[in-house]
Amino acid sequence: MEPTAPTTPGAAAATAIPPVPSTTPLDPAVTAATPLDPASAPDLAAQAHDLTISGLFLQADPVVKAVMVLLIVASIITWGIALEKALRLRRLRREVTRFEAAVAAREGAAAAARLDGLPRTAVDAGLVEWRELAGEETDERRNRAEQAMRLTSAEGLRGVEQGLPFLATVGSAAPFIGLFGTVWGILNSFTSIANSQDTSLAVVAPGIAEALFATAIGLVAAIPAVMFYNAFATQLGRVGQRLSTGIARLSSQLGRAKPAELRRAAE
Repeated sequence: MEPTAPTTPGAAAATAIPPVPSTTPLDPAVTAATPLDPASAPDLAAQAHDLTISGLFLQADPVVKAVMVLLIVASIITWGIALEKALRLRRLRREVTRFEAAVAAREGAAAAARLDGLPRTAVDAGLVEWRELAGEETDERRNRAEQAMRLTSAEGLRGVEQGLPFLATVGSAAPFIGLFGTVWGILNSFTSIANSQDTSLAVVAPGIAEALFATAIGLVAAIPAVMFYNAFATQLGRVGQRLSTGIARLSSQLGRAKPAELRRAAE
Protein backbone atom coordinates (compact mmCIF):
# COMPACT_ATOMS: atom_id res chain seq x y z
CA MET A 1 0.00 0.00 0.00
CA GLU A 2 1.43 3.29 -1.15
CA PRO A 3 1.74 6.03 1.39
CA THR A 4 -0.47 9.09 0.82
CA ALA A 5 0.95 12.56 0.83
CA PRO A 6 0.07 14.57 3.87
CA THR A 7 -2.54 17.28 3.25
CA THR A 8 -1.78 20.72 4.50
CA PRO A 9 -4.52 22.98 5.91
CA GLY A 10 -3.93 25.59 3.13
CA ALA A 11 -4.40 23.09 0.37
CA ALA A 12 -7.65 21.86 1.89
CA ALA A 13 -9.00 25.35 2.07
CA ALA A 14 -8.05 25.98 -1.56
CA THR A 15 -9.95 22.96 -2.73
CA ALA A 16 -13.03 24.04 -0.73
CA ILE A 17 -13.40 27.52 -2.37
CA PRO A 18 -16.31 27.58 -4.87
CA PRO A 19 -15.71 28.95 -8.39
CA VAL A 20 -16.11 32.73 -8.85
CA PRO A 21 -19.00 33.74 -11.17
CA SER A 22 -17.96 35.20 -14.51
CA THR A 23 -18.04 38.99 -14.74
CA THR A 24 -17.91 39.07 -18.53
CA PRO A 25 -20.24 41.87 -19.82
CA LEU A 26 -23.38 40.86 -21.61
CA ASP A 27 -23.58 40.96 -25.35
CA PRO A 28 -24.86 44.42 -26.46
CA ALA A 29 -27.18 42.79 -28.95
CA VAL A 30 -28.75 40.74 -26.20
CA THR A 31 -29.04 43.78 -23.96
CA ALA A 32 -30.69 45.85 -26.71
CA ALA A 33 -33.14 43.09 -27.38
CA THR A 34 -34.18 42.89 -23.75
CA PRO A 35 -37.60 44.59 -23.41
CA LEU A 36 -37.99 47.50 -20.99
CA ASP A 37 -40.08 47.24 -17.94
CA PRO A 38 -43.67 48.22 -18.90
CA ALA A 39 -44.06 50.05 -15.61
CA SER A 40 -41.36 52.56 -16.65
CA ALA A 41 -43.04 53.45 -19.98
CA PRO A 42 -45.46 56.01 -18.52
CA ASP A 43 -42.59 57.77 -16.77
CA LEU A 44 -40.66 58.05 -20.03
CA ALA A 45 -43.74 59.36 -21.82
CA ALA A 46 -44.29 61.96 -19.13
CA GLN A 47 -40.74 63.19 -19.55
CA ALA A 48 -41.06 63.54 -23.31
CA HIS A 49 -41.79 67.04 -24.68
CA ASP A 50 -44.14 67.79 -27.55
CA LEU A 51 -42.18 70.01 -29.95
CA THR A 52 -45.07 70.65 -32.32
CA ILE A 53 -46.53 74.15 -32.68
CA SER A 54 -49.50 73.37 -30.45
CA GLY A 55 -47.29 71.56 -27.98
CA LEU A 56 -44.86 74.46 -27.70
CA PHE A 57 -47.75 76.80 -26.99
CA LEU A 58 -49.51 74.59 -24.45
CA GLN A 59 -46.32 73.72 -22.54
CA ALA A 60 -45.02 77.30 -22.44
CA ASP A 61 -44.71 79.38 -19.30
CA PRO A 62 -47.80 81.55 -18.56
CA VAL A 63 -45.86 84.74 -19.32
CA VAL A 64 -44.55 83.36 -22.61
CA LYS A 65 -48.02 82.09 -23.44
CA ALA A 66 -49.49 85.55 -22.82
CA VAL A 67 -46.89 87.06 -25.16
CA MET A 68 -47.80 84.53 -27.85
CA VAL A 69 -51.53 85.27 -27.51
CA LEU A 70 -50.89 89.01 -27.73
CA LEU A 71 -48.83 88.63 -30.89
CA ILE A 72 -51.35 86.29 -32.51
CA VAL A 73 -54.19 88.75 -31.83
CA ALA A 74 -52.08 91.60 -33.24
CA SER A 75 -51.38 89.56 -36.36
CA ILE A 76 -55.09 88.83 -36.90
CA ILE A 77 -55.96 92.52 -36.54
CA THR A 78 -53.16 93.41 -38.94
CA TRP A 79 -54.55 91.18 -41.67
CA GLY A 80 -58.05 92.54 -41.07
CA ILE A 81 -56.84 96.13 -41.46
CA ALA A 82 -54.87 95.16 -44.55
CA LEU A 83 -57.94 93.67 -46.22
CA GLU A 84 -60.08 96.71 -45.41
CA LYS A 85 -57.45 99.18 -46.65
CA ALA A 86 -56.86 97.25 -49.86
CA LEU A 87 -60.55 97.35 -50.76
CA ARG A 88 -60.96 100.98 -49.73
CA LEU A 89 -57.91 102.23 -51.61
CA ARG A 90 -58.99 100.33 -54.70
CA ARG A 91 -62.35 102.08 -54.64
CA LEU A 92 -60.71 105.46 -53.97
CA ARG A 93 -58.34 105.05 -56.92
CA ARG A 94 -61.29 104.42 -59.23
CA GLU A 95 -63.06 107.54 -57.92
CA VAL A 96 -59.98 109.72 -58.40
CA THR A 97 -59.48 108.32 -61.90
CA ARG A 98 -63.00 109.39 -62.87
CA PHE A 99 -62.35 112.80 -61.29
CA GLU A 100 -59.17 113.24 -63.31
CA ALA A 101 -60.97 112.24 -66.50
CA ALA A 102 -63.72 114.81 -65.85
CA VAL A 103 -61.18 117.55 -65.15
CA ALA A 104 -59.15 116.64 -68.24
CA ALA A 105 -62.32 116.93 -70.33
CA ARG A 106 -62.62 120.49 -69.01
CA GLU A 107 -66.16 119.93 -67.86
CA GLY A 108 -65.67 122.40 -65.02
CA ALA A 109 -68.39 122.43 -62.39
CA ALA A 110 -70.52 120.07 -64.45
CA ALA A 111 -68.06 117.30 -63.58
CA ALA A 112 -69.62 117.01 -60.11
CA ALA A 113 -72.67 115.25 -61.57
CA ARG A 114 -70.52 112.28 -62.74
CA LEU A 115 -68.42 111.90 -59.58
CA ASP A 116 -68.94 109.89 -56.43
CA GLY A 117 -67.16 109.24 -53.17
CA LEU A 118 -64.54 111.60 -51.83
CA PRO A 119 -64.04 113.62 -55.07
CA ARG A 120 -67.77 114.30 -55.24
CA THR A 121 -67.82 115.46 -51.61
CA ALA A 122 -64.83 117.76 -52.18
CA VAL A 123 -66.26 119.29 -55.37
CA ASP A 124 -69.64 119.85 -53.72
CA ALA A 125 -67.95 121.69 -50.84
CA GLY A 126 -66.11 123.91 -53.31
CA LEU A 127 -69.25 124.73 -55.27
CA VAL A 128 -71.13 125.63 -52.10
CA GLU A 129 -68.35 128.03 -51.16
CA TRP A 130 -68.39 129.48 -54.67
CA ARG A 131 -72.14 130.07 -54.50
CA GLU A 132 -72.02 131.71 -51.08
CA LEU A 133 -69.44 134.25 -52.30
CA ALA A 134 -71.41 135.38 -55.30
CA GLY A 135 -70.73 139.06 -54.59
CA GLU A 136 -66.93 138.67 -54.27
CA GLU A 137 -64.28 138.94 -56.95
CA THR A 138 -63.62 135.93 -59.14
CA ASP A 139 -60.11 135.31 -57.77
CA GLU A 140 -61.34 135.44 -54.19
CA ARG A 141 -64.21 133.06 -54.92
CA ARG A 142 -61.88 130.66 -56.74
CA ASN A 143 -59.35 130.62 -53.89
CA ARG A 144 -62.04 130.05 -51.29
CA ALA A 145 -63.60 127.27 -53.34
CA GLU A 146 -60.22 125.58 -53.82
CA GLN A 147 -59.49 125.86 -50.11
CA ALA A 148 -62.84 124.26 -49.27
CA MET A 149 -62.17 121.38 -51.67
CA ARG A 150 -58.69 120.79 -50.25
CA LEU A 151 -59.93 120.80 -46.66
CA THR A 152 -62.71 118.35 -47.49
CA SER A 153 -60.35 116.01 -49.34
CA ALA A 154 -57.81 116.16 -46.48
CA GLU A 155 -60.51 115.16 -43.98
CA GLY A 156 -61.55 112.28 -46.20
CA LEU A 157 -57.96 111.06 -46.58
CA ARG A 158 -57.48 111.17 -42.82
CA GLY A 159 -60.42 108.81 -42.52
CA VAL A 160 -58.72 106.41 -44.92
CA GLU A 161 -55.52 106.60 -42.87
CA GLN A 162 -57.22 105.12 -39.81
CA GLY A 163 -55.54 101.84 -38.92
CA LEU A 164 -52.17 102.66 -40.44
CA PRO A 165 -50.70 103.76 -37.08
CA PHE A 166 -51.62 100.35 -35.67
CA LEU A 167 -49.69 98.66 -38.51
CA ALA A 168 -46.69 100.85 -37.77
CA THR A 169 -46.88 100.02 -34.06
CA VAL A 170 -47.09 96.27 -34.67
CA GLY A 171 -44.25 96.40 -37.19
CA SER A 172 -41.93 98.18 -34.77
CA ALA A 173 -42.95 96.64 -31.42
CA ALA A 174 -43.83 93.01 -32.23
CA PRO A 175 -40.20 91.81 -32.58
CA PHE A 176 -39.32 93.27 -29.18
CA ILE A 177 -42.43 91.79 -27.57
CA GLY A 178 -41.45 88.40 -28.95
CA LEU A 179 -37.89 88.96 -27.73
CA PHE A 180 -39.23 89.59 -24.24
CA GLY A 181 -40.97 86.22 -24.35
CA THR A 182 -37.74 84.62 -25.54
CA VAL A 183 -35.68 86.12 -22.71
CA TRP A 184 -38.29 85.03 -20.18
CA GLY A 185 -38.33 81.48 -21.54
CA ILE A 186 -34.54 81.19 -21.53
CA LEU A 187 -34.52 82.46 -17.94
CA ASN A 188 -36.89 79.65 -17.00
CA SER A 189 -34.64 77.15 -18.79
CA PHE A 190 -31.61 78.21 -16.76
CA THR A 191 -33.71 78.02 -13.60
CA SER A 192 -34.69 74.43 -14.42
CA ILE A 193 -31.01 73.60 -15.00
CA ALA A 194 -30.11 74.96 -11.58
CA ASN A 195 -32.94 73.04 -9.90
CA SER A 196 -32.25 69.72 -11.62
CA GLN A 197 -28.43 69.97 -11.53
CA ASP A 198 -28.47 68.60 -15.07
CA THR A 199 -26.97 70.47 -18.01
CA SER A 200 -27.94 67.93 -20.66
CA LEU A 201 -29.57 69.11 -23.86
CA ALA A 202 -32.74 67.18 -23.04
CA VAL A 203 -33.33 69.49 -20.08
CA VAL A 204 -32.47 72.75 -21.84
CA ALA A 205 -33.91 72.20 -25.32
CA PRO A 206 -37.67 72.30 -24.58
CA GLY A 207 -37.55 75.62 -22.74
CA ILE A 208 -35.34 77.23 -25.37
CA ALA A 209 -37.63 75.97 -28.15
CA GLU A 210 -40.65 77.54 -26.44
CA ALA A 211 -38.74 80.80 -26.01
CA LEU A 212 -37.63 80.96 -29.64
CA PHE A 213 -41.17 80.19 -30.76
CA ALA A 214 -42.27 83.49 -29.17
CA THR A 215 -39.71 85.36 -31.29
CA ALA A 216 -40.92 83.55 -34.40
CA ILE A 217 -44.50 84.64 -33.75
CA GLY A 218 -43.29 88.21 -33.24
CA LEU A 219 -41.60 88.19 -36.64
CA VAL A 220 -44.68 86.67 -38.25
CA ALA A 221 -46.73 89.56 -36.90
CA ALA A 222 -44.18 92.30 -37.62
CA ILE A 223 -43.06 91.54 -41.18
CA PRO A 224 -46.52 91.72 -42.84
CA ALA A 225 -47.40 94.80 -40.77
CA VAL A 226 -44.34 96.69 -42.04
CA MET A 227 -44.99 95.65 -45.64
CA PHE A 228 -48.67 96.62 -45.48
CA TYR A 229 -47.90 99.97 -43.86
CA ASN A 230 -45.32 100.93 -46.48
CA ALA A 231 -47.58 99.85 -49.34
CA PHE A 232 -50.70 101.62 -48.08
CA ALA A 233 -48.87 104.78 -47.06
CA THR A 234 -47.31 105.02 -50.52
CA GLN A 235 -50.60 104.41 -52.31
CA LEU A 236 -52.44 106.89 -50.10
CA GLY A 237 -49.81 109.55 -50.73
CA ARG A 238 -50.07 109.08 -54.49
CA VAL A 239 -53.86 109.23 -54.42
CA GLY A 240 -53.69 112.42 -52.34
CA GLN A 241 -51.33 114.03 -54.84
CA ARG A 242 -53.57 113.11 -57.75
CA LEU A 243 -56.62 114.48 -55.96
CA SER A 244 -54.81 117.70 -55.05
CA THR A 245 -53.70 118.21 -58.66
CA GLY A 246 -57.24 117.64 -59.92
CA ILE A 247 -58.61 120.15 -57.42
CA ALA A 248 -56.11 122.78 -58.54
CA ARG A 249 -57.05 122.28 -62.19
CA LEU A 250 -60.76 122.33 -61.44
CA SER A 251 -60.49 125.55 -59.42
CA SER A 252 -58.76 127.22 -62.35
CA GLN A 253 -61.68 126.19 -64.56
CA LEU A 254 -64.28 127.64 -62.20
CA GLY A 255 -63.30 131.22 -62.98
CA ARG A 256 -63.90 130.61 -66.67
CA ALA A 257 -67.15 128.73 -66.32
CA LYS A 258 -70.44 130.29 -67.28
CA PRO A 259 -72.67 131.51 -64.43
CA ALA A 260 -75.56 129.32 -65.55
CA GLU A 261 -73.35 126.24 -65.50
CA LEU A 262 -72.08 127.00 -62.00
CA ARG A 263 -75.60 127.61 -60.77
CA ARG A 264 -76.81 124.22 -62.07
CA ALA A 265 -73.82 122.40 -60.58
CA ALA A 266 -74.26 123.99 -57.16
CA GLU A 267 -77.96 123.11 -56.94
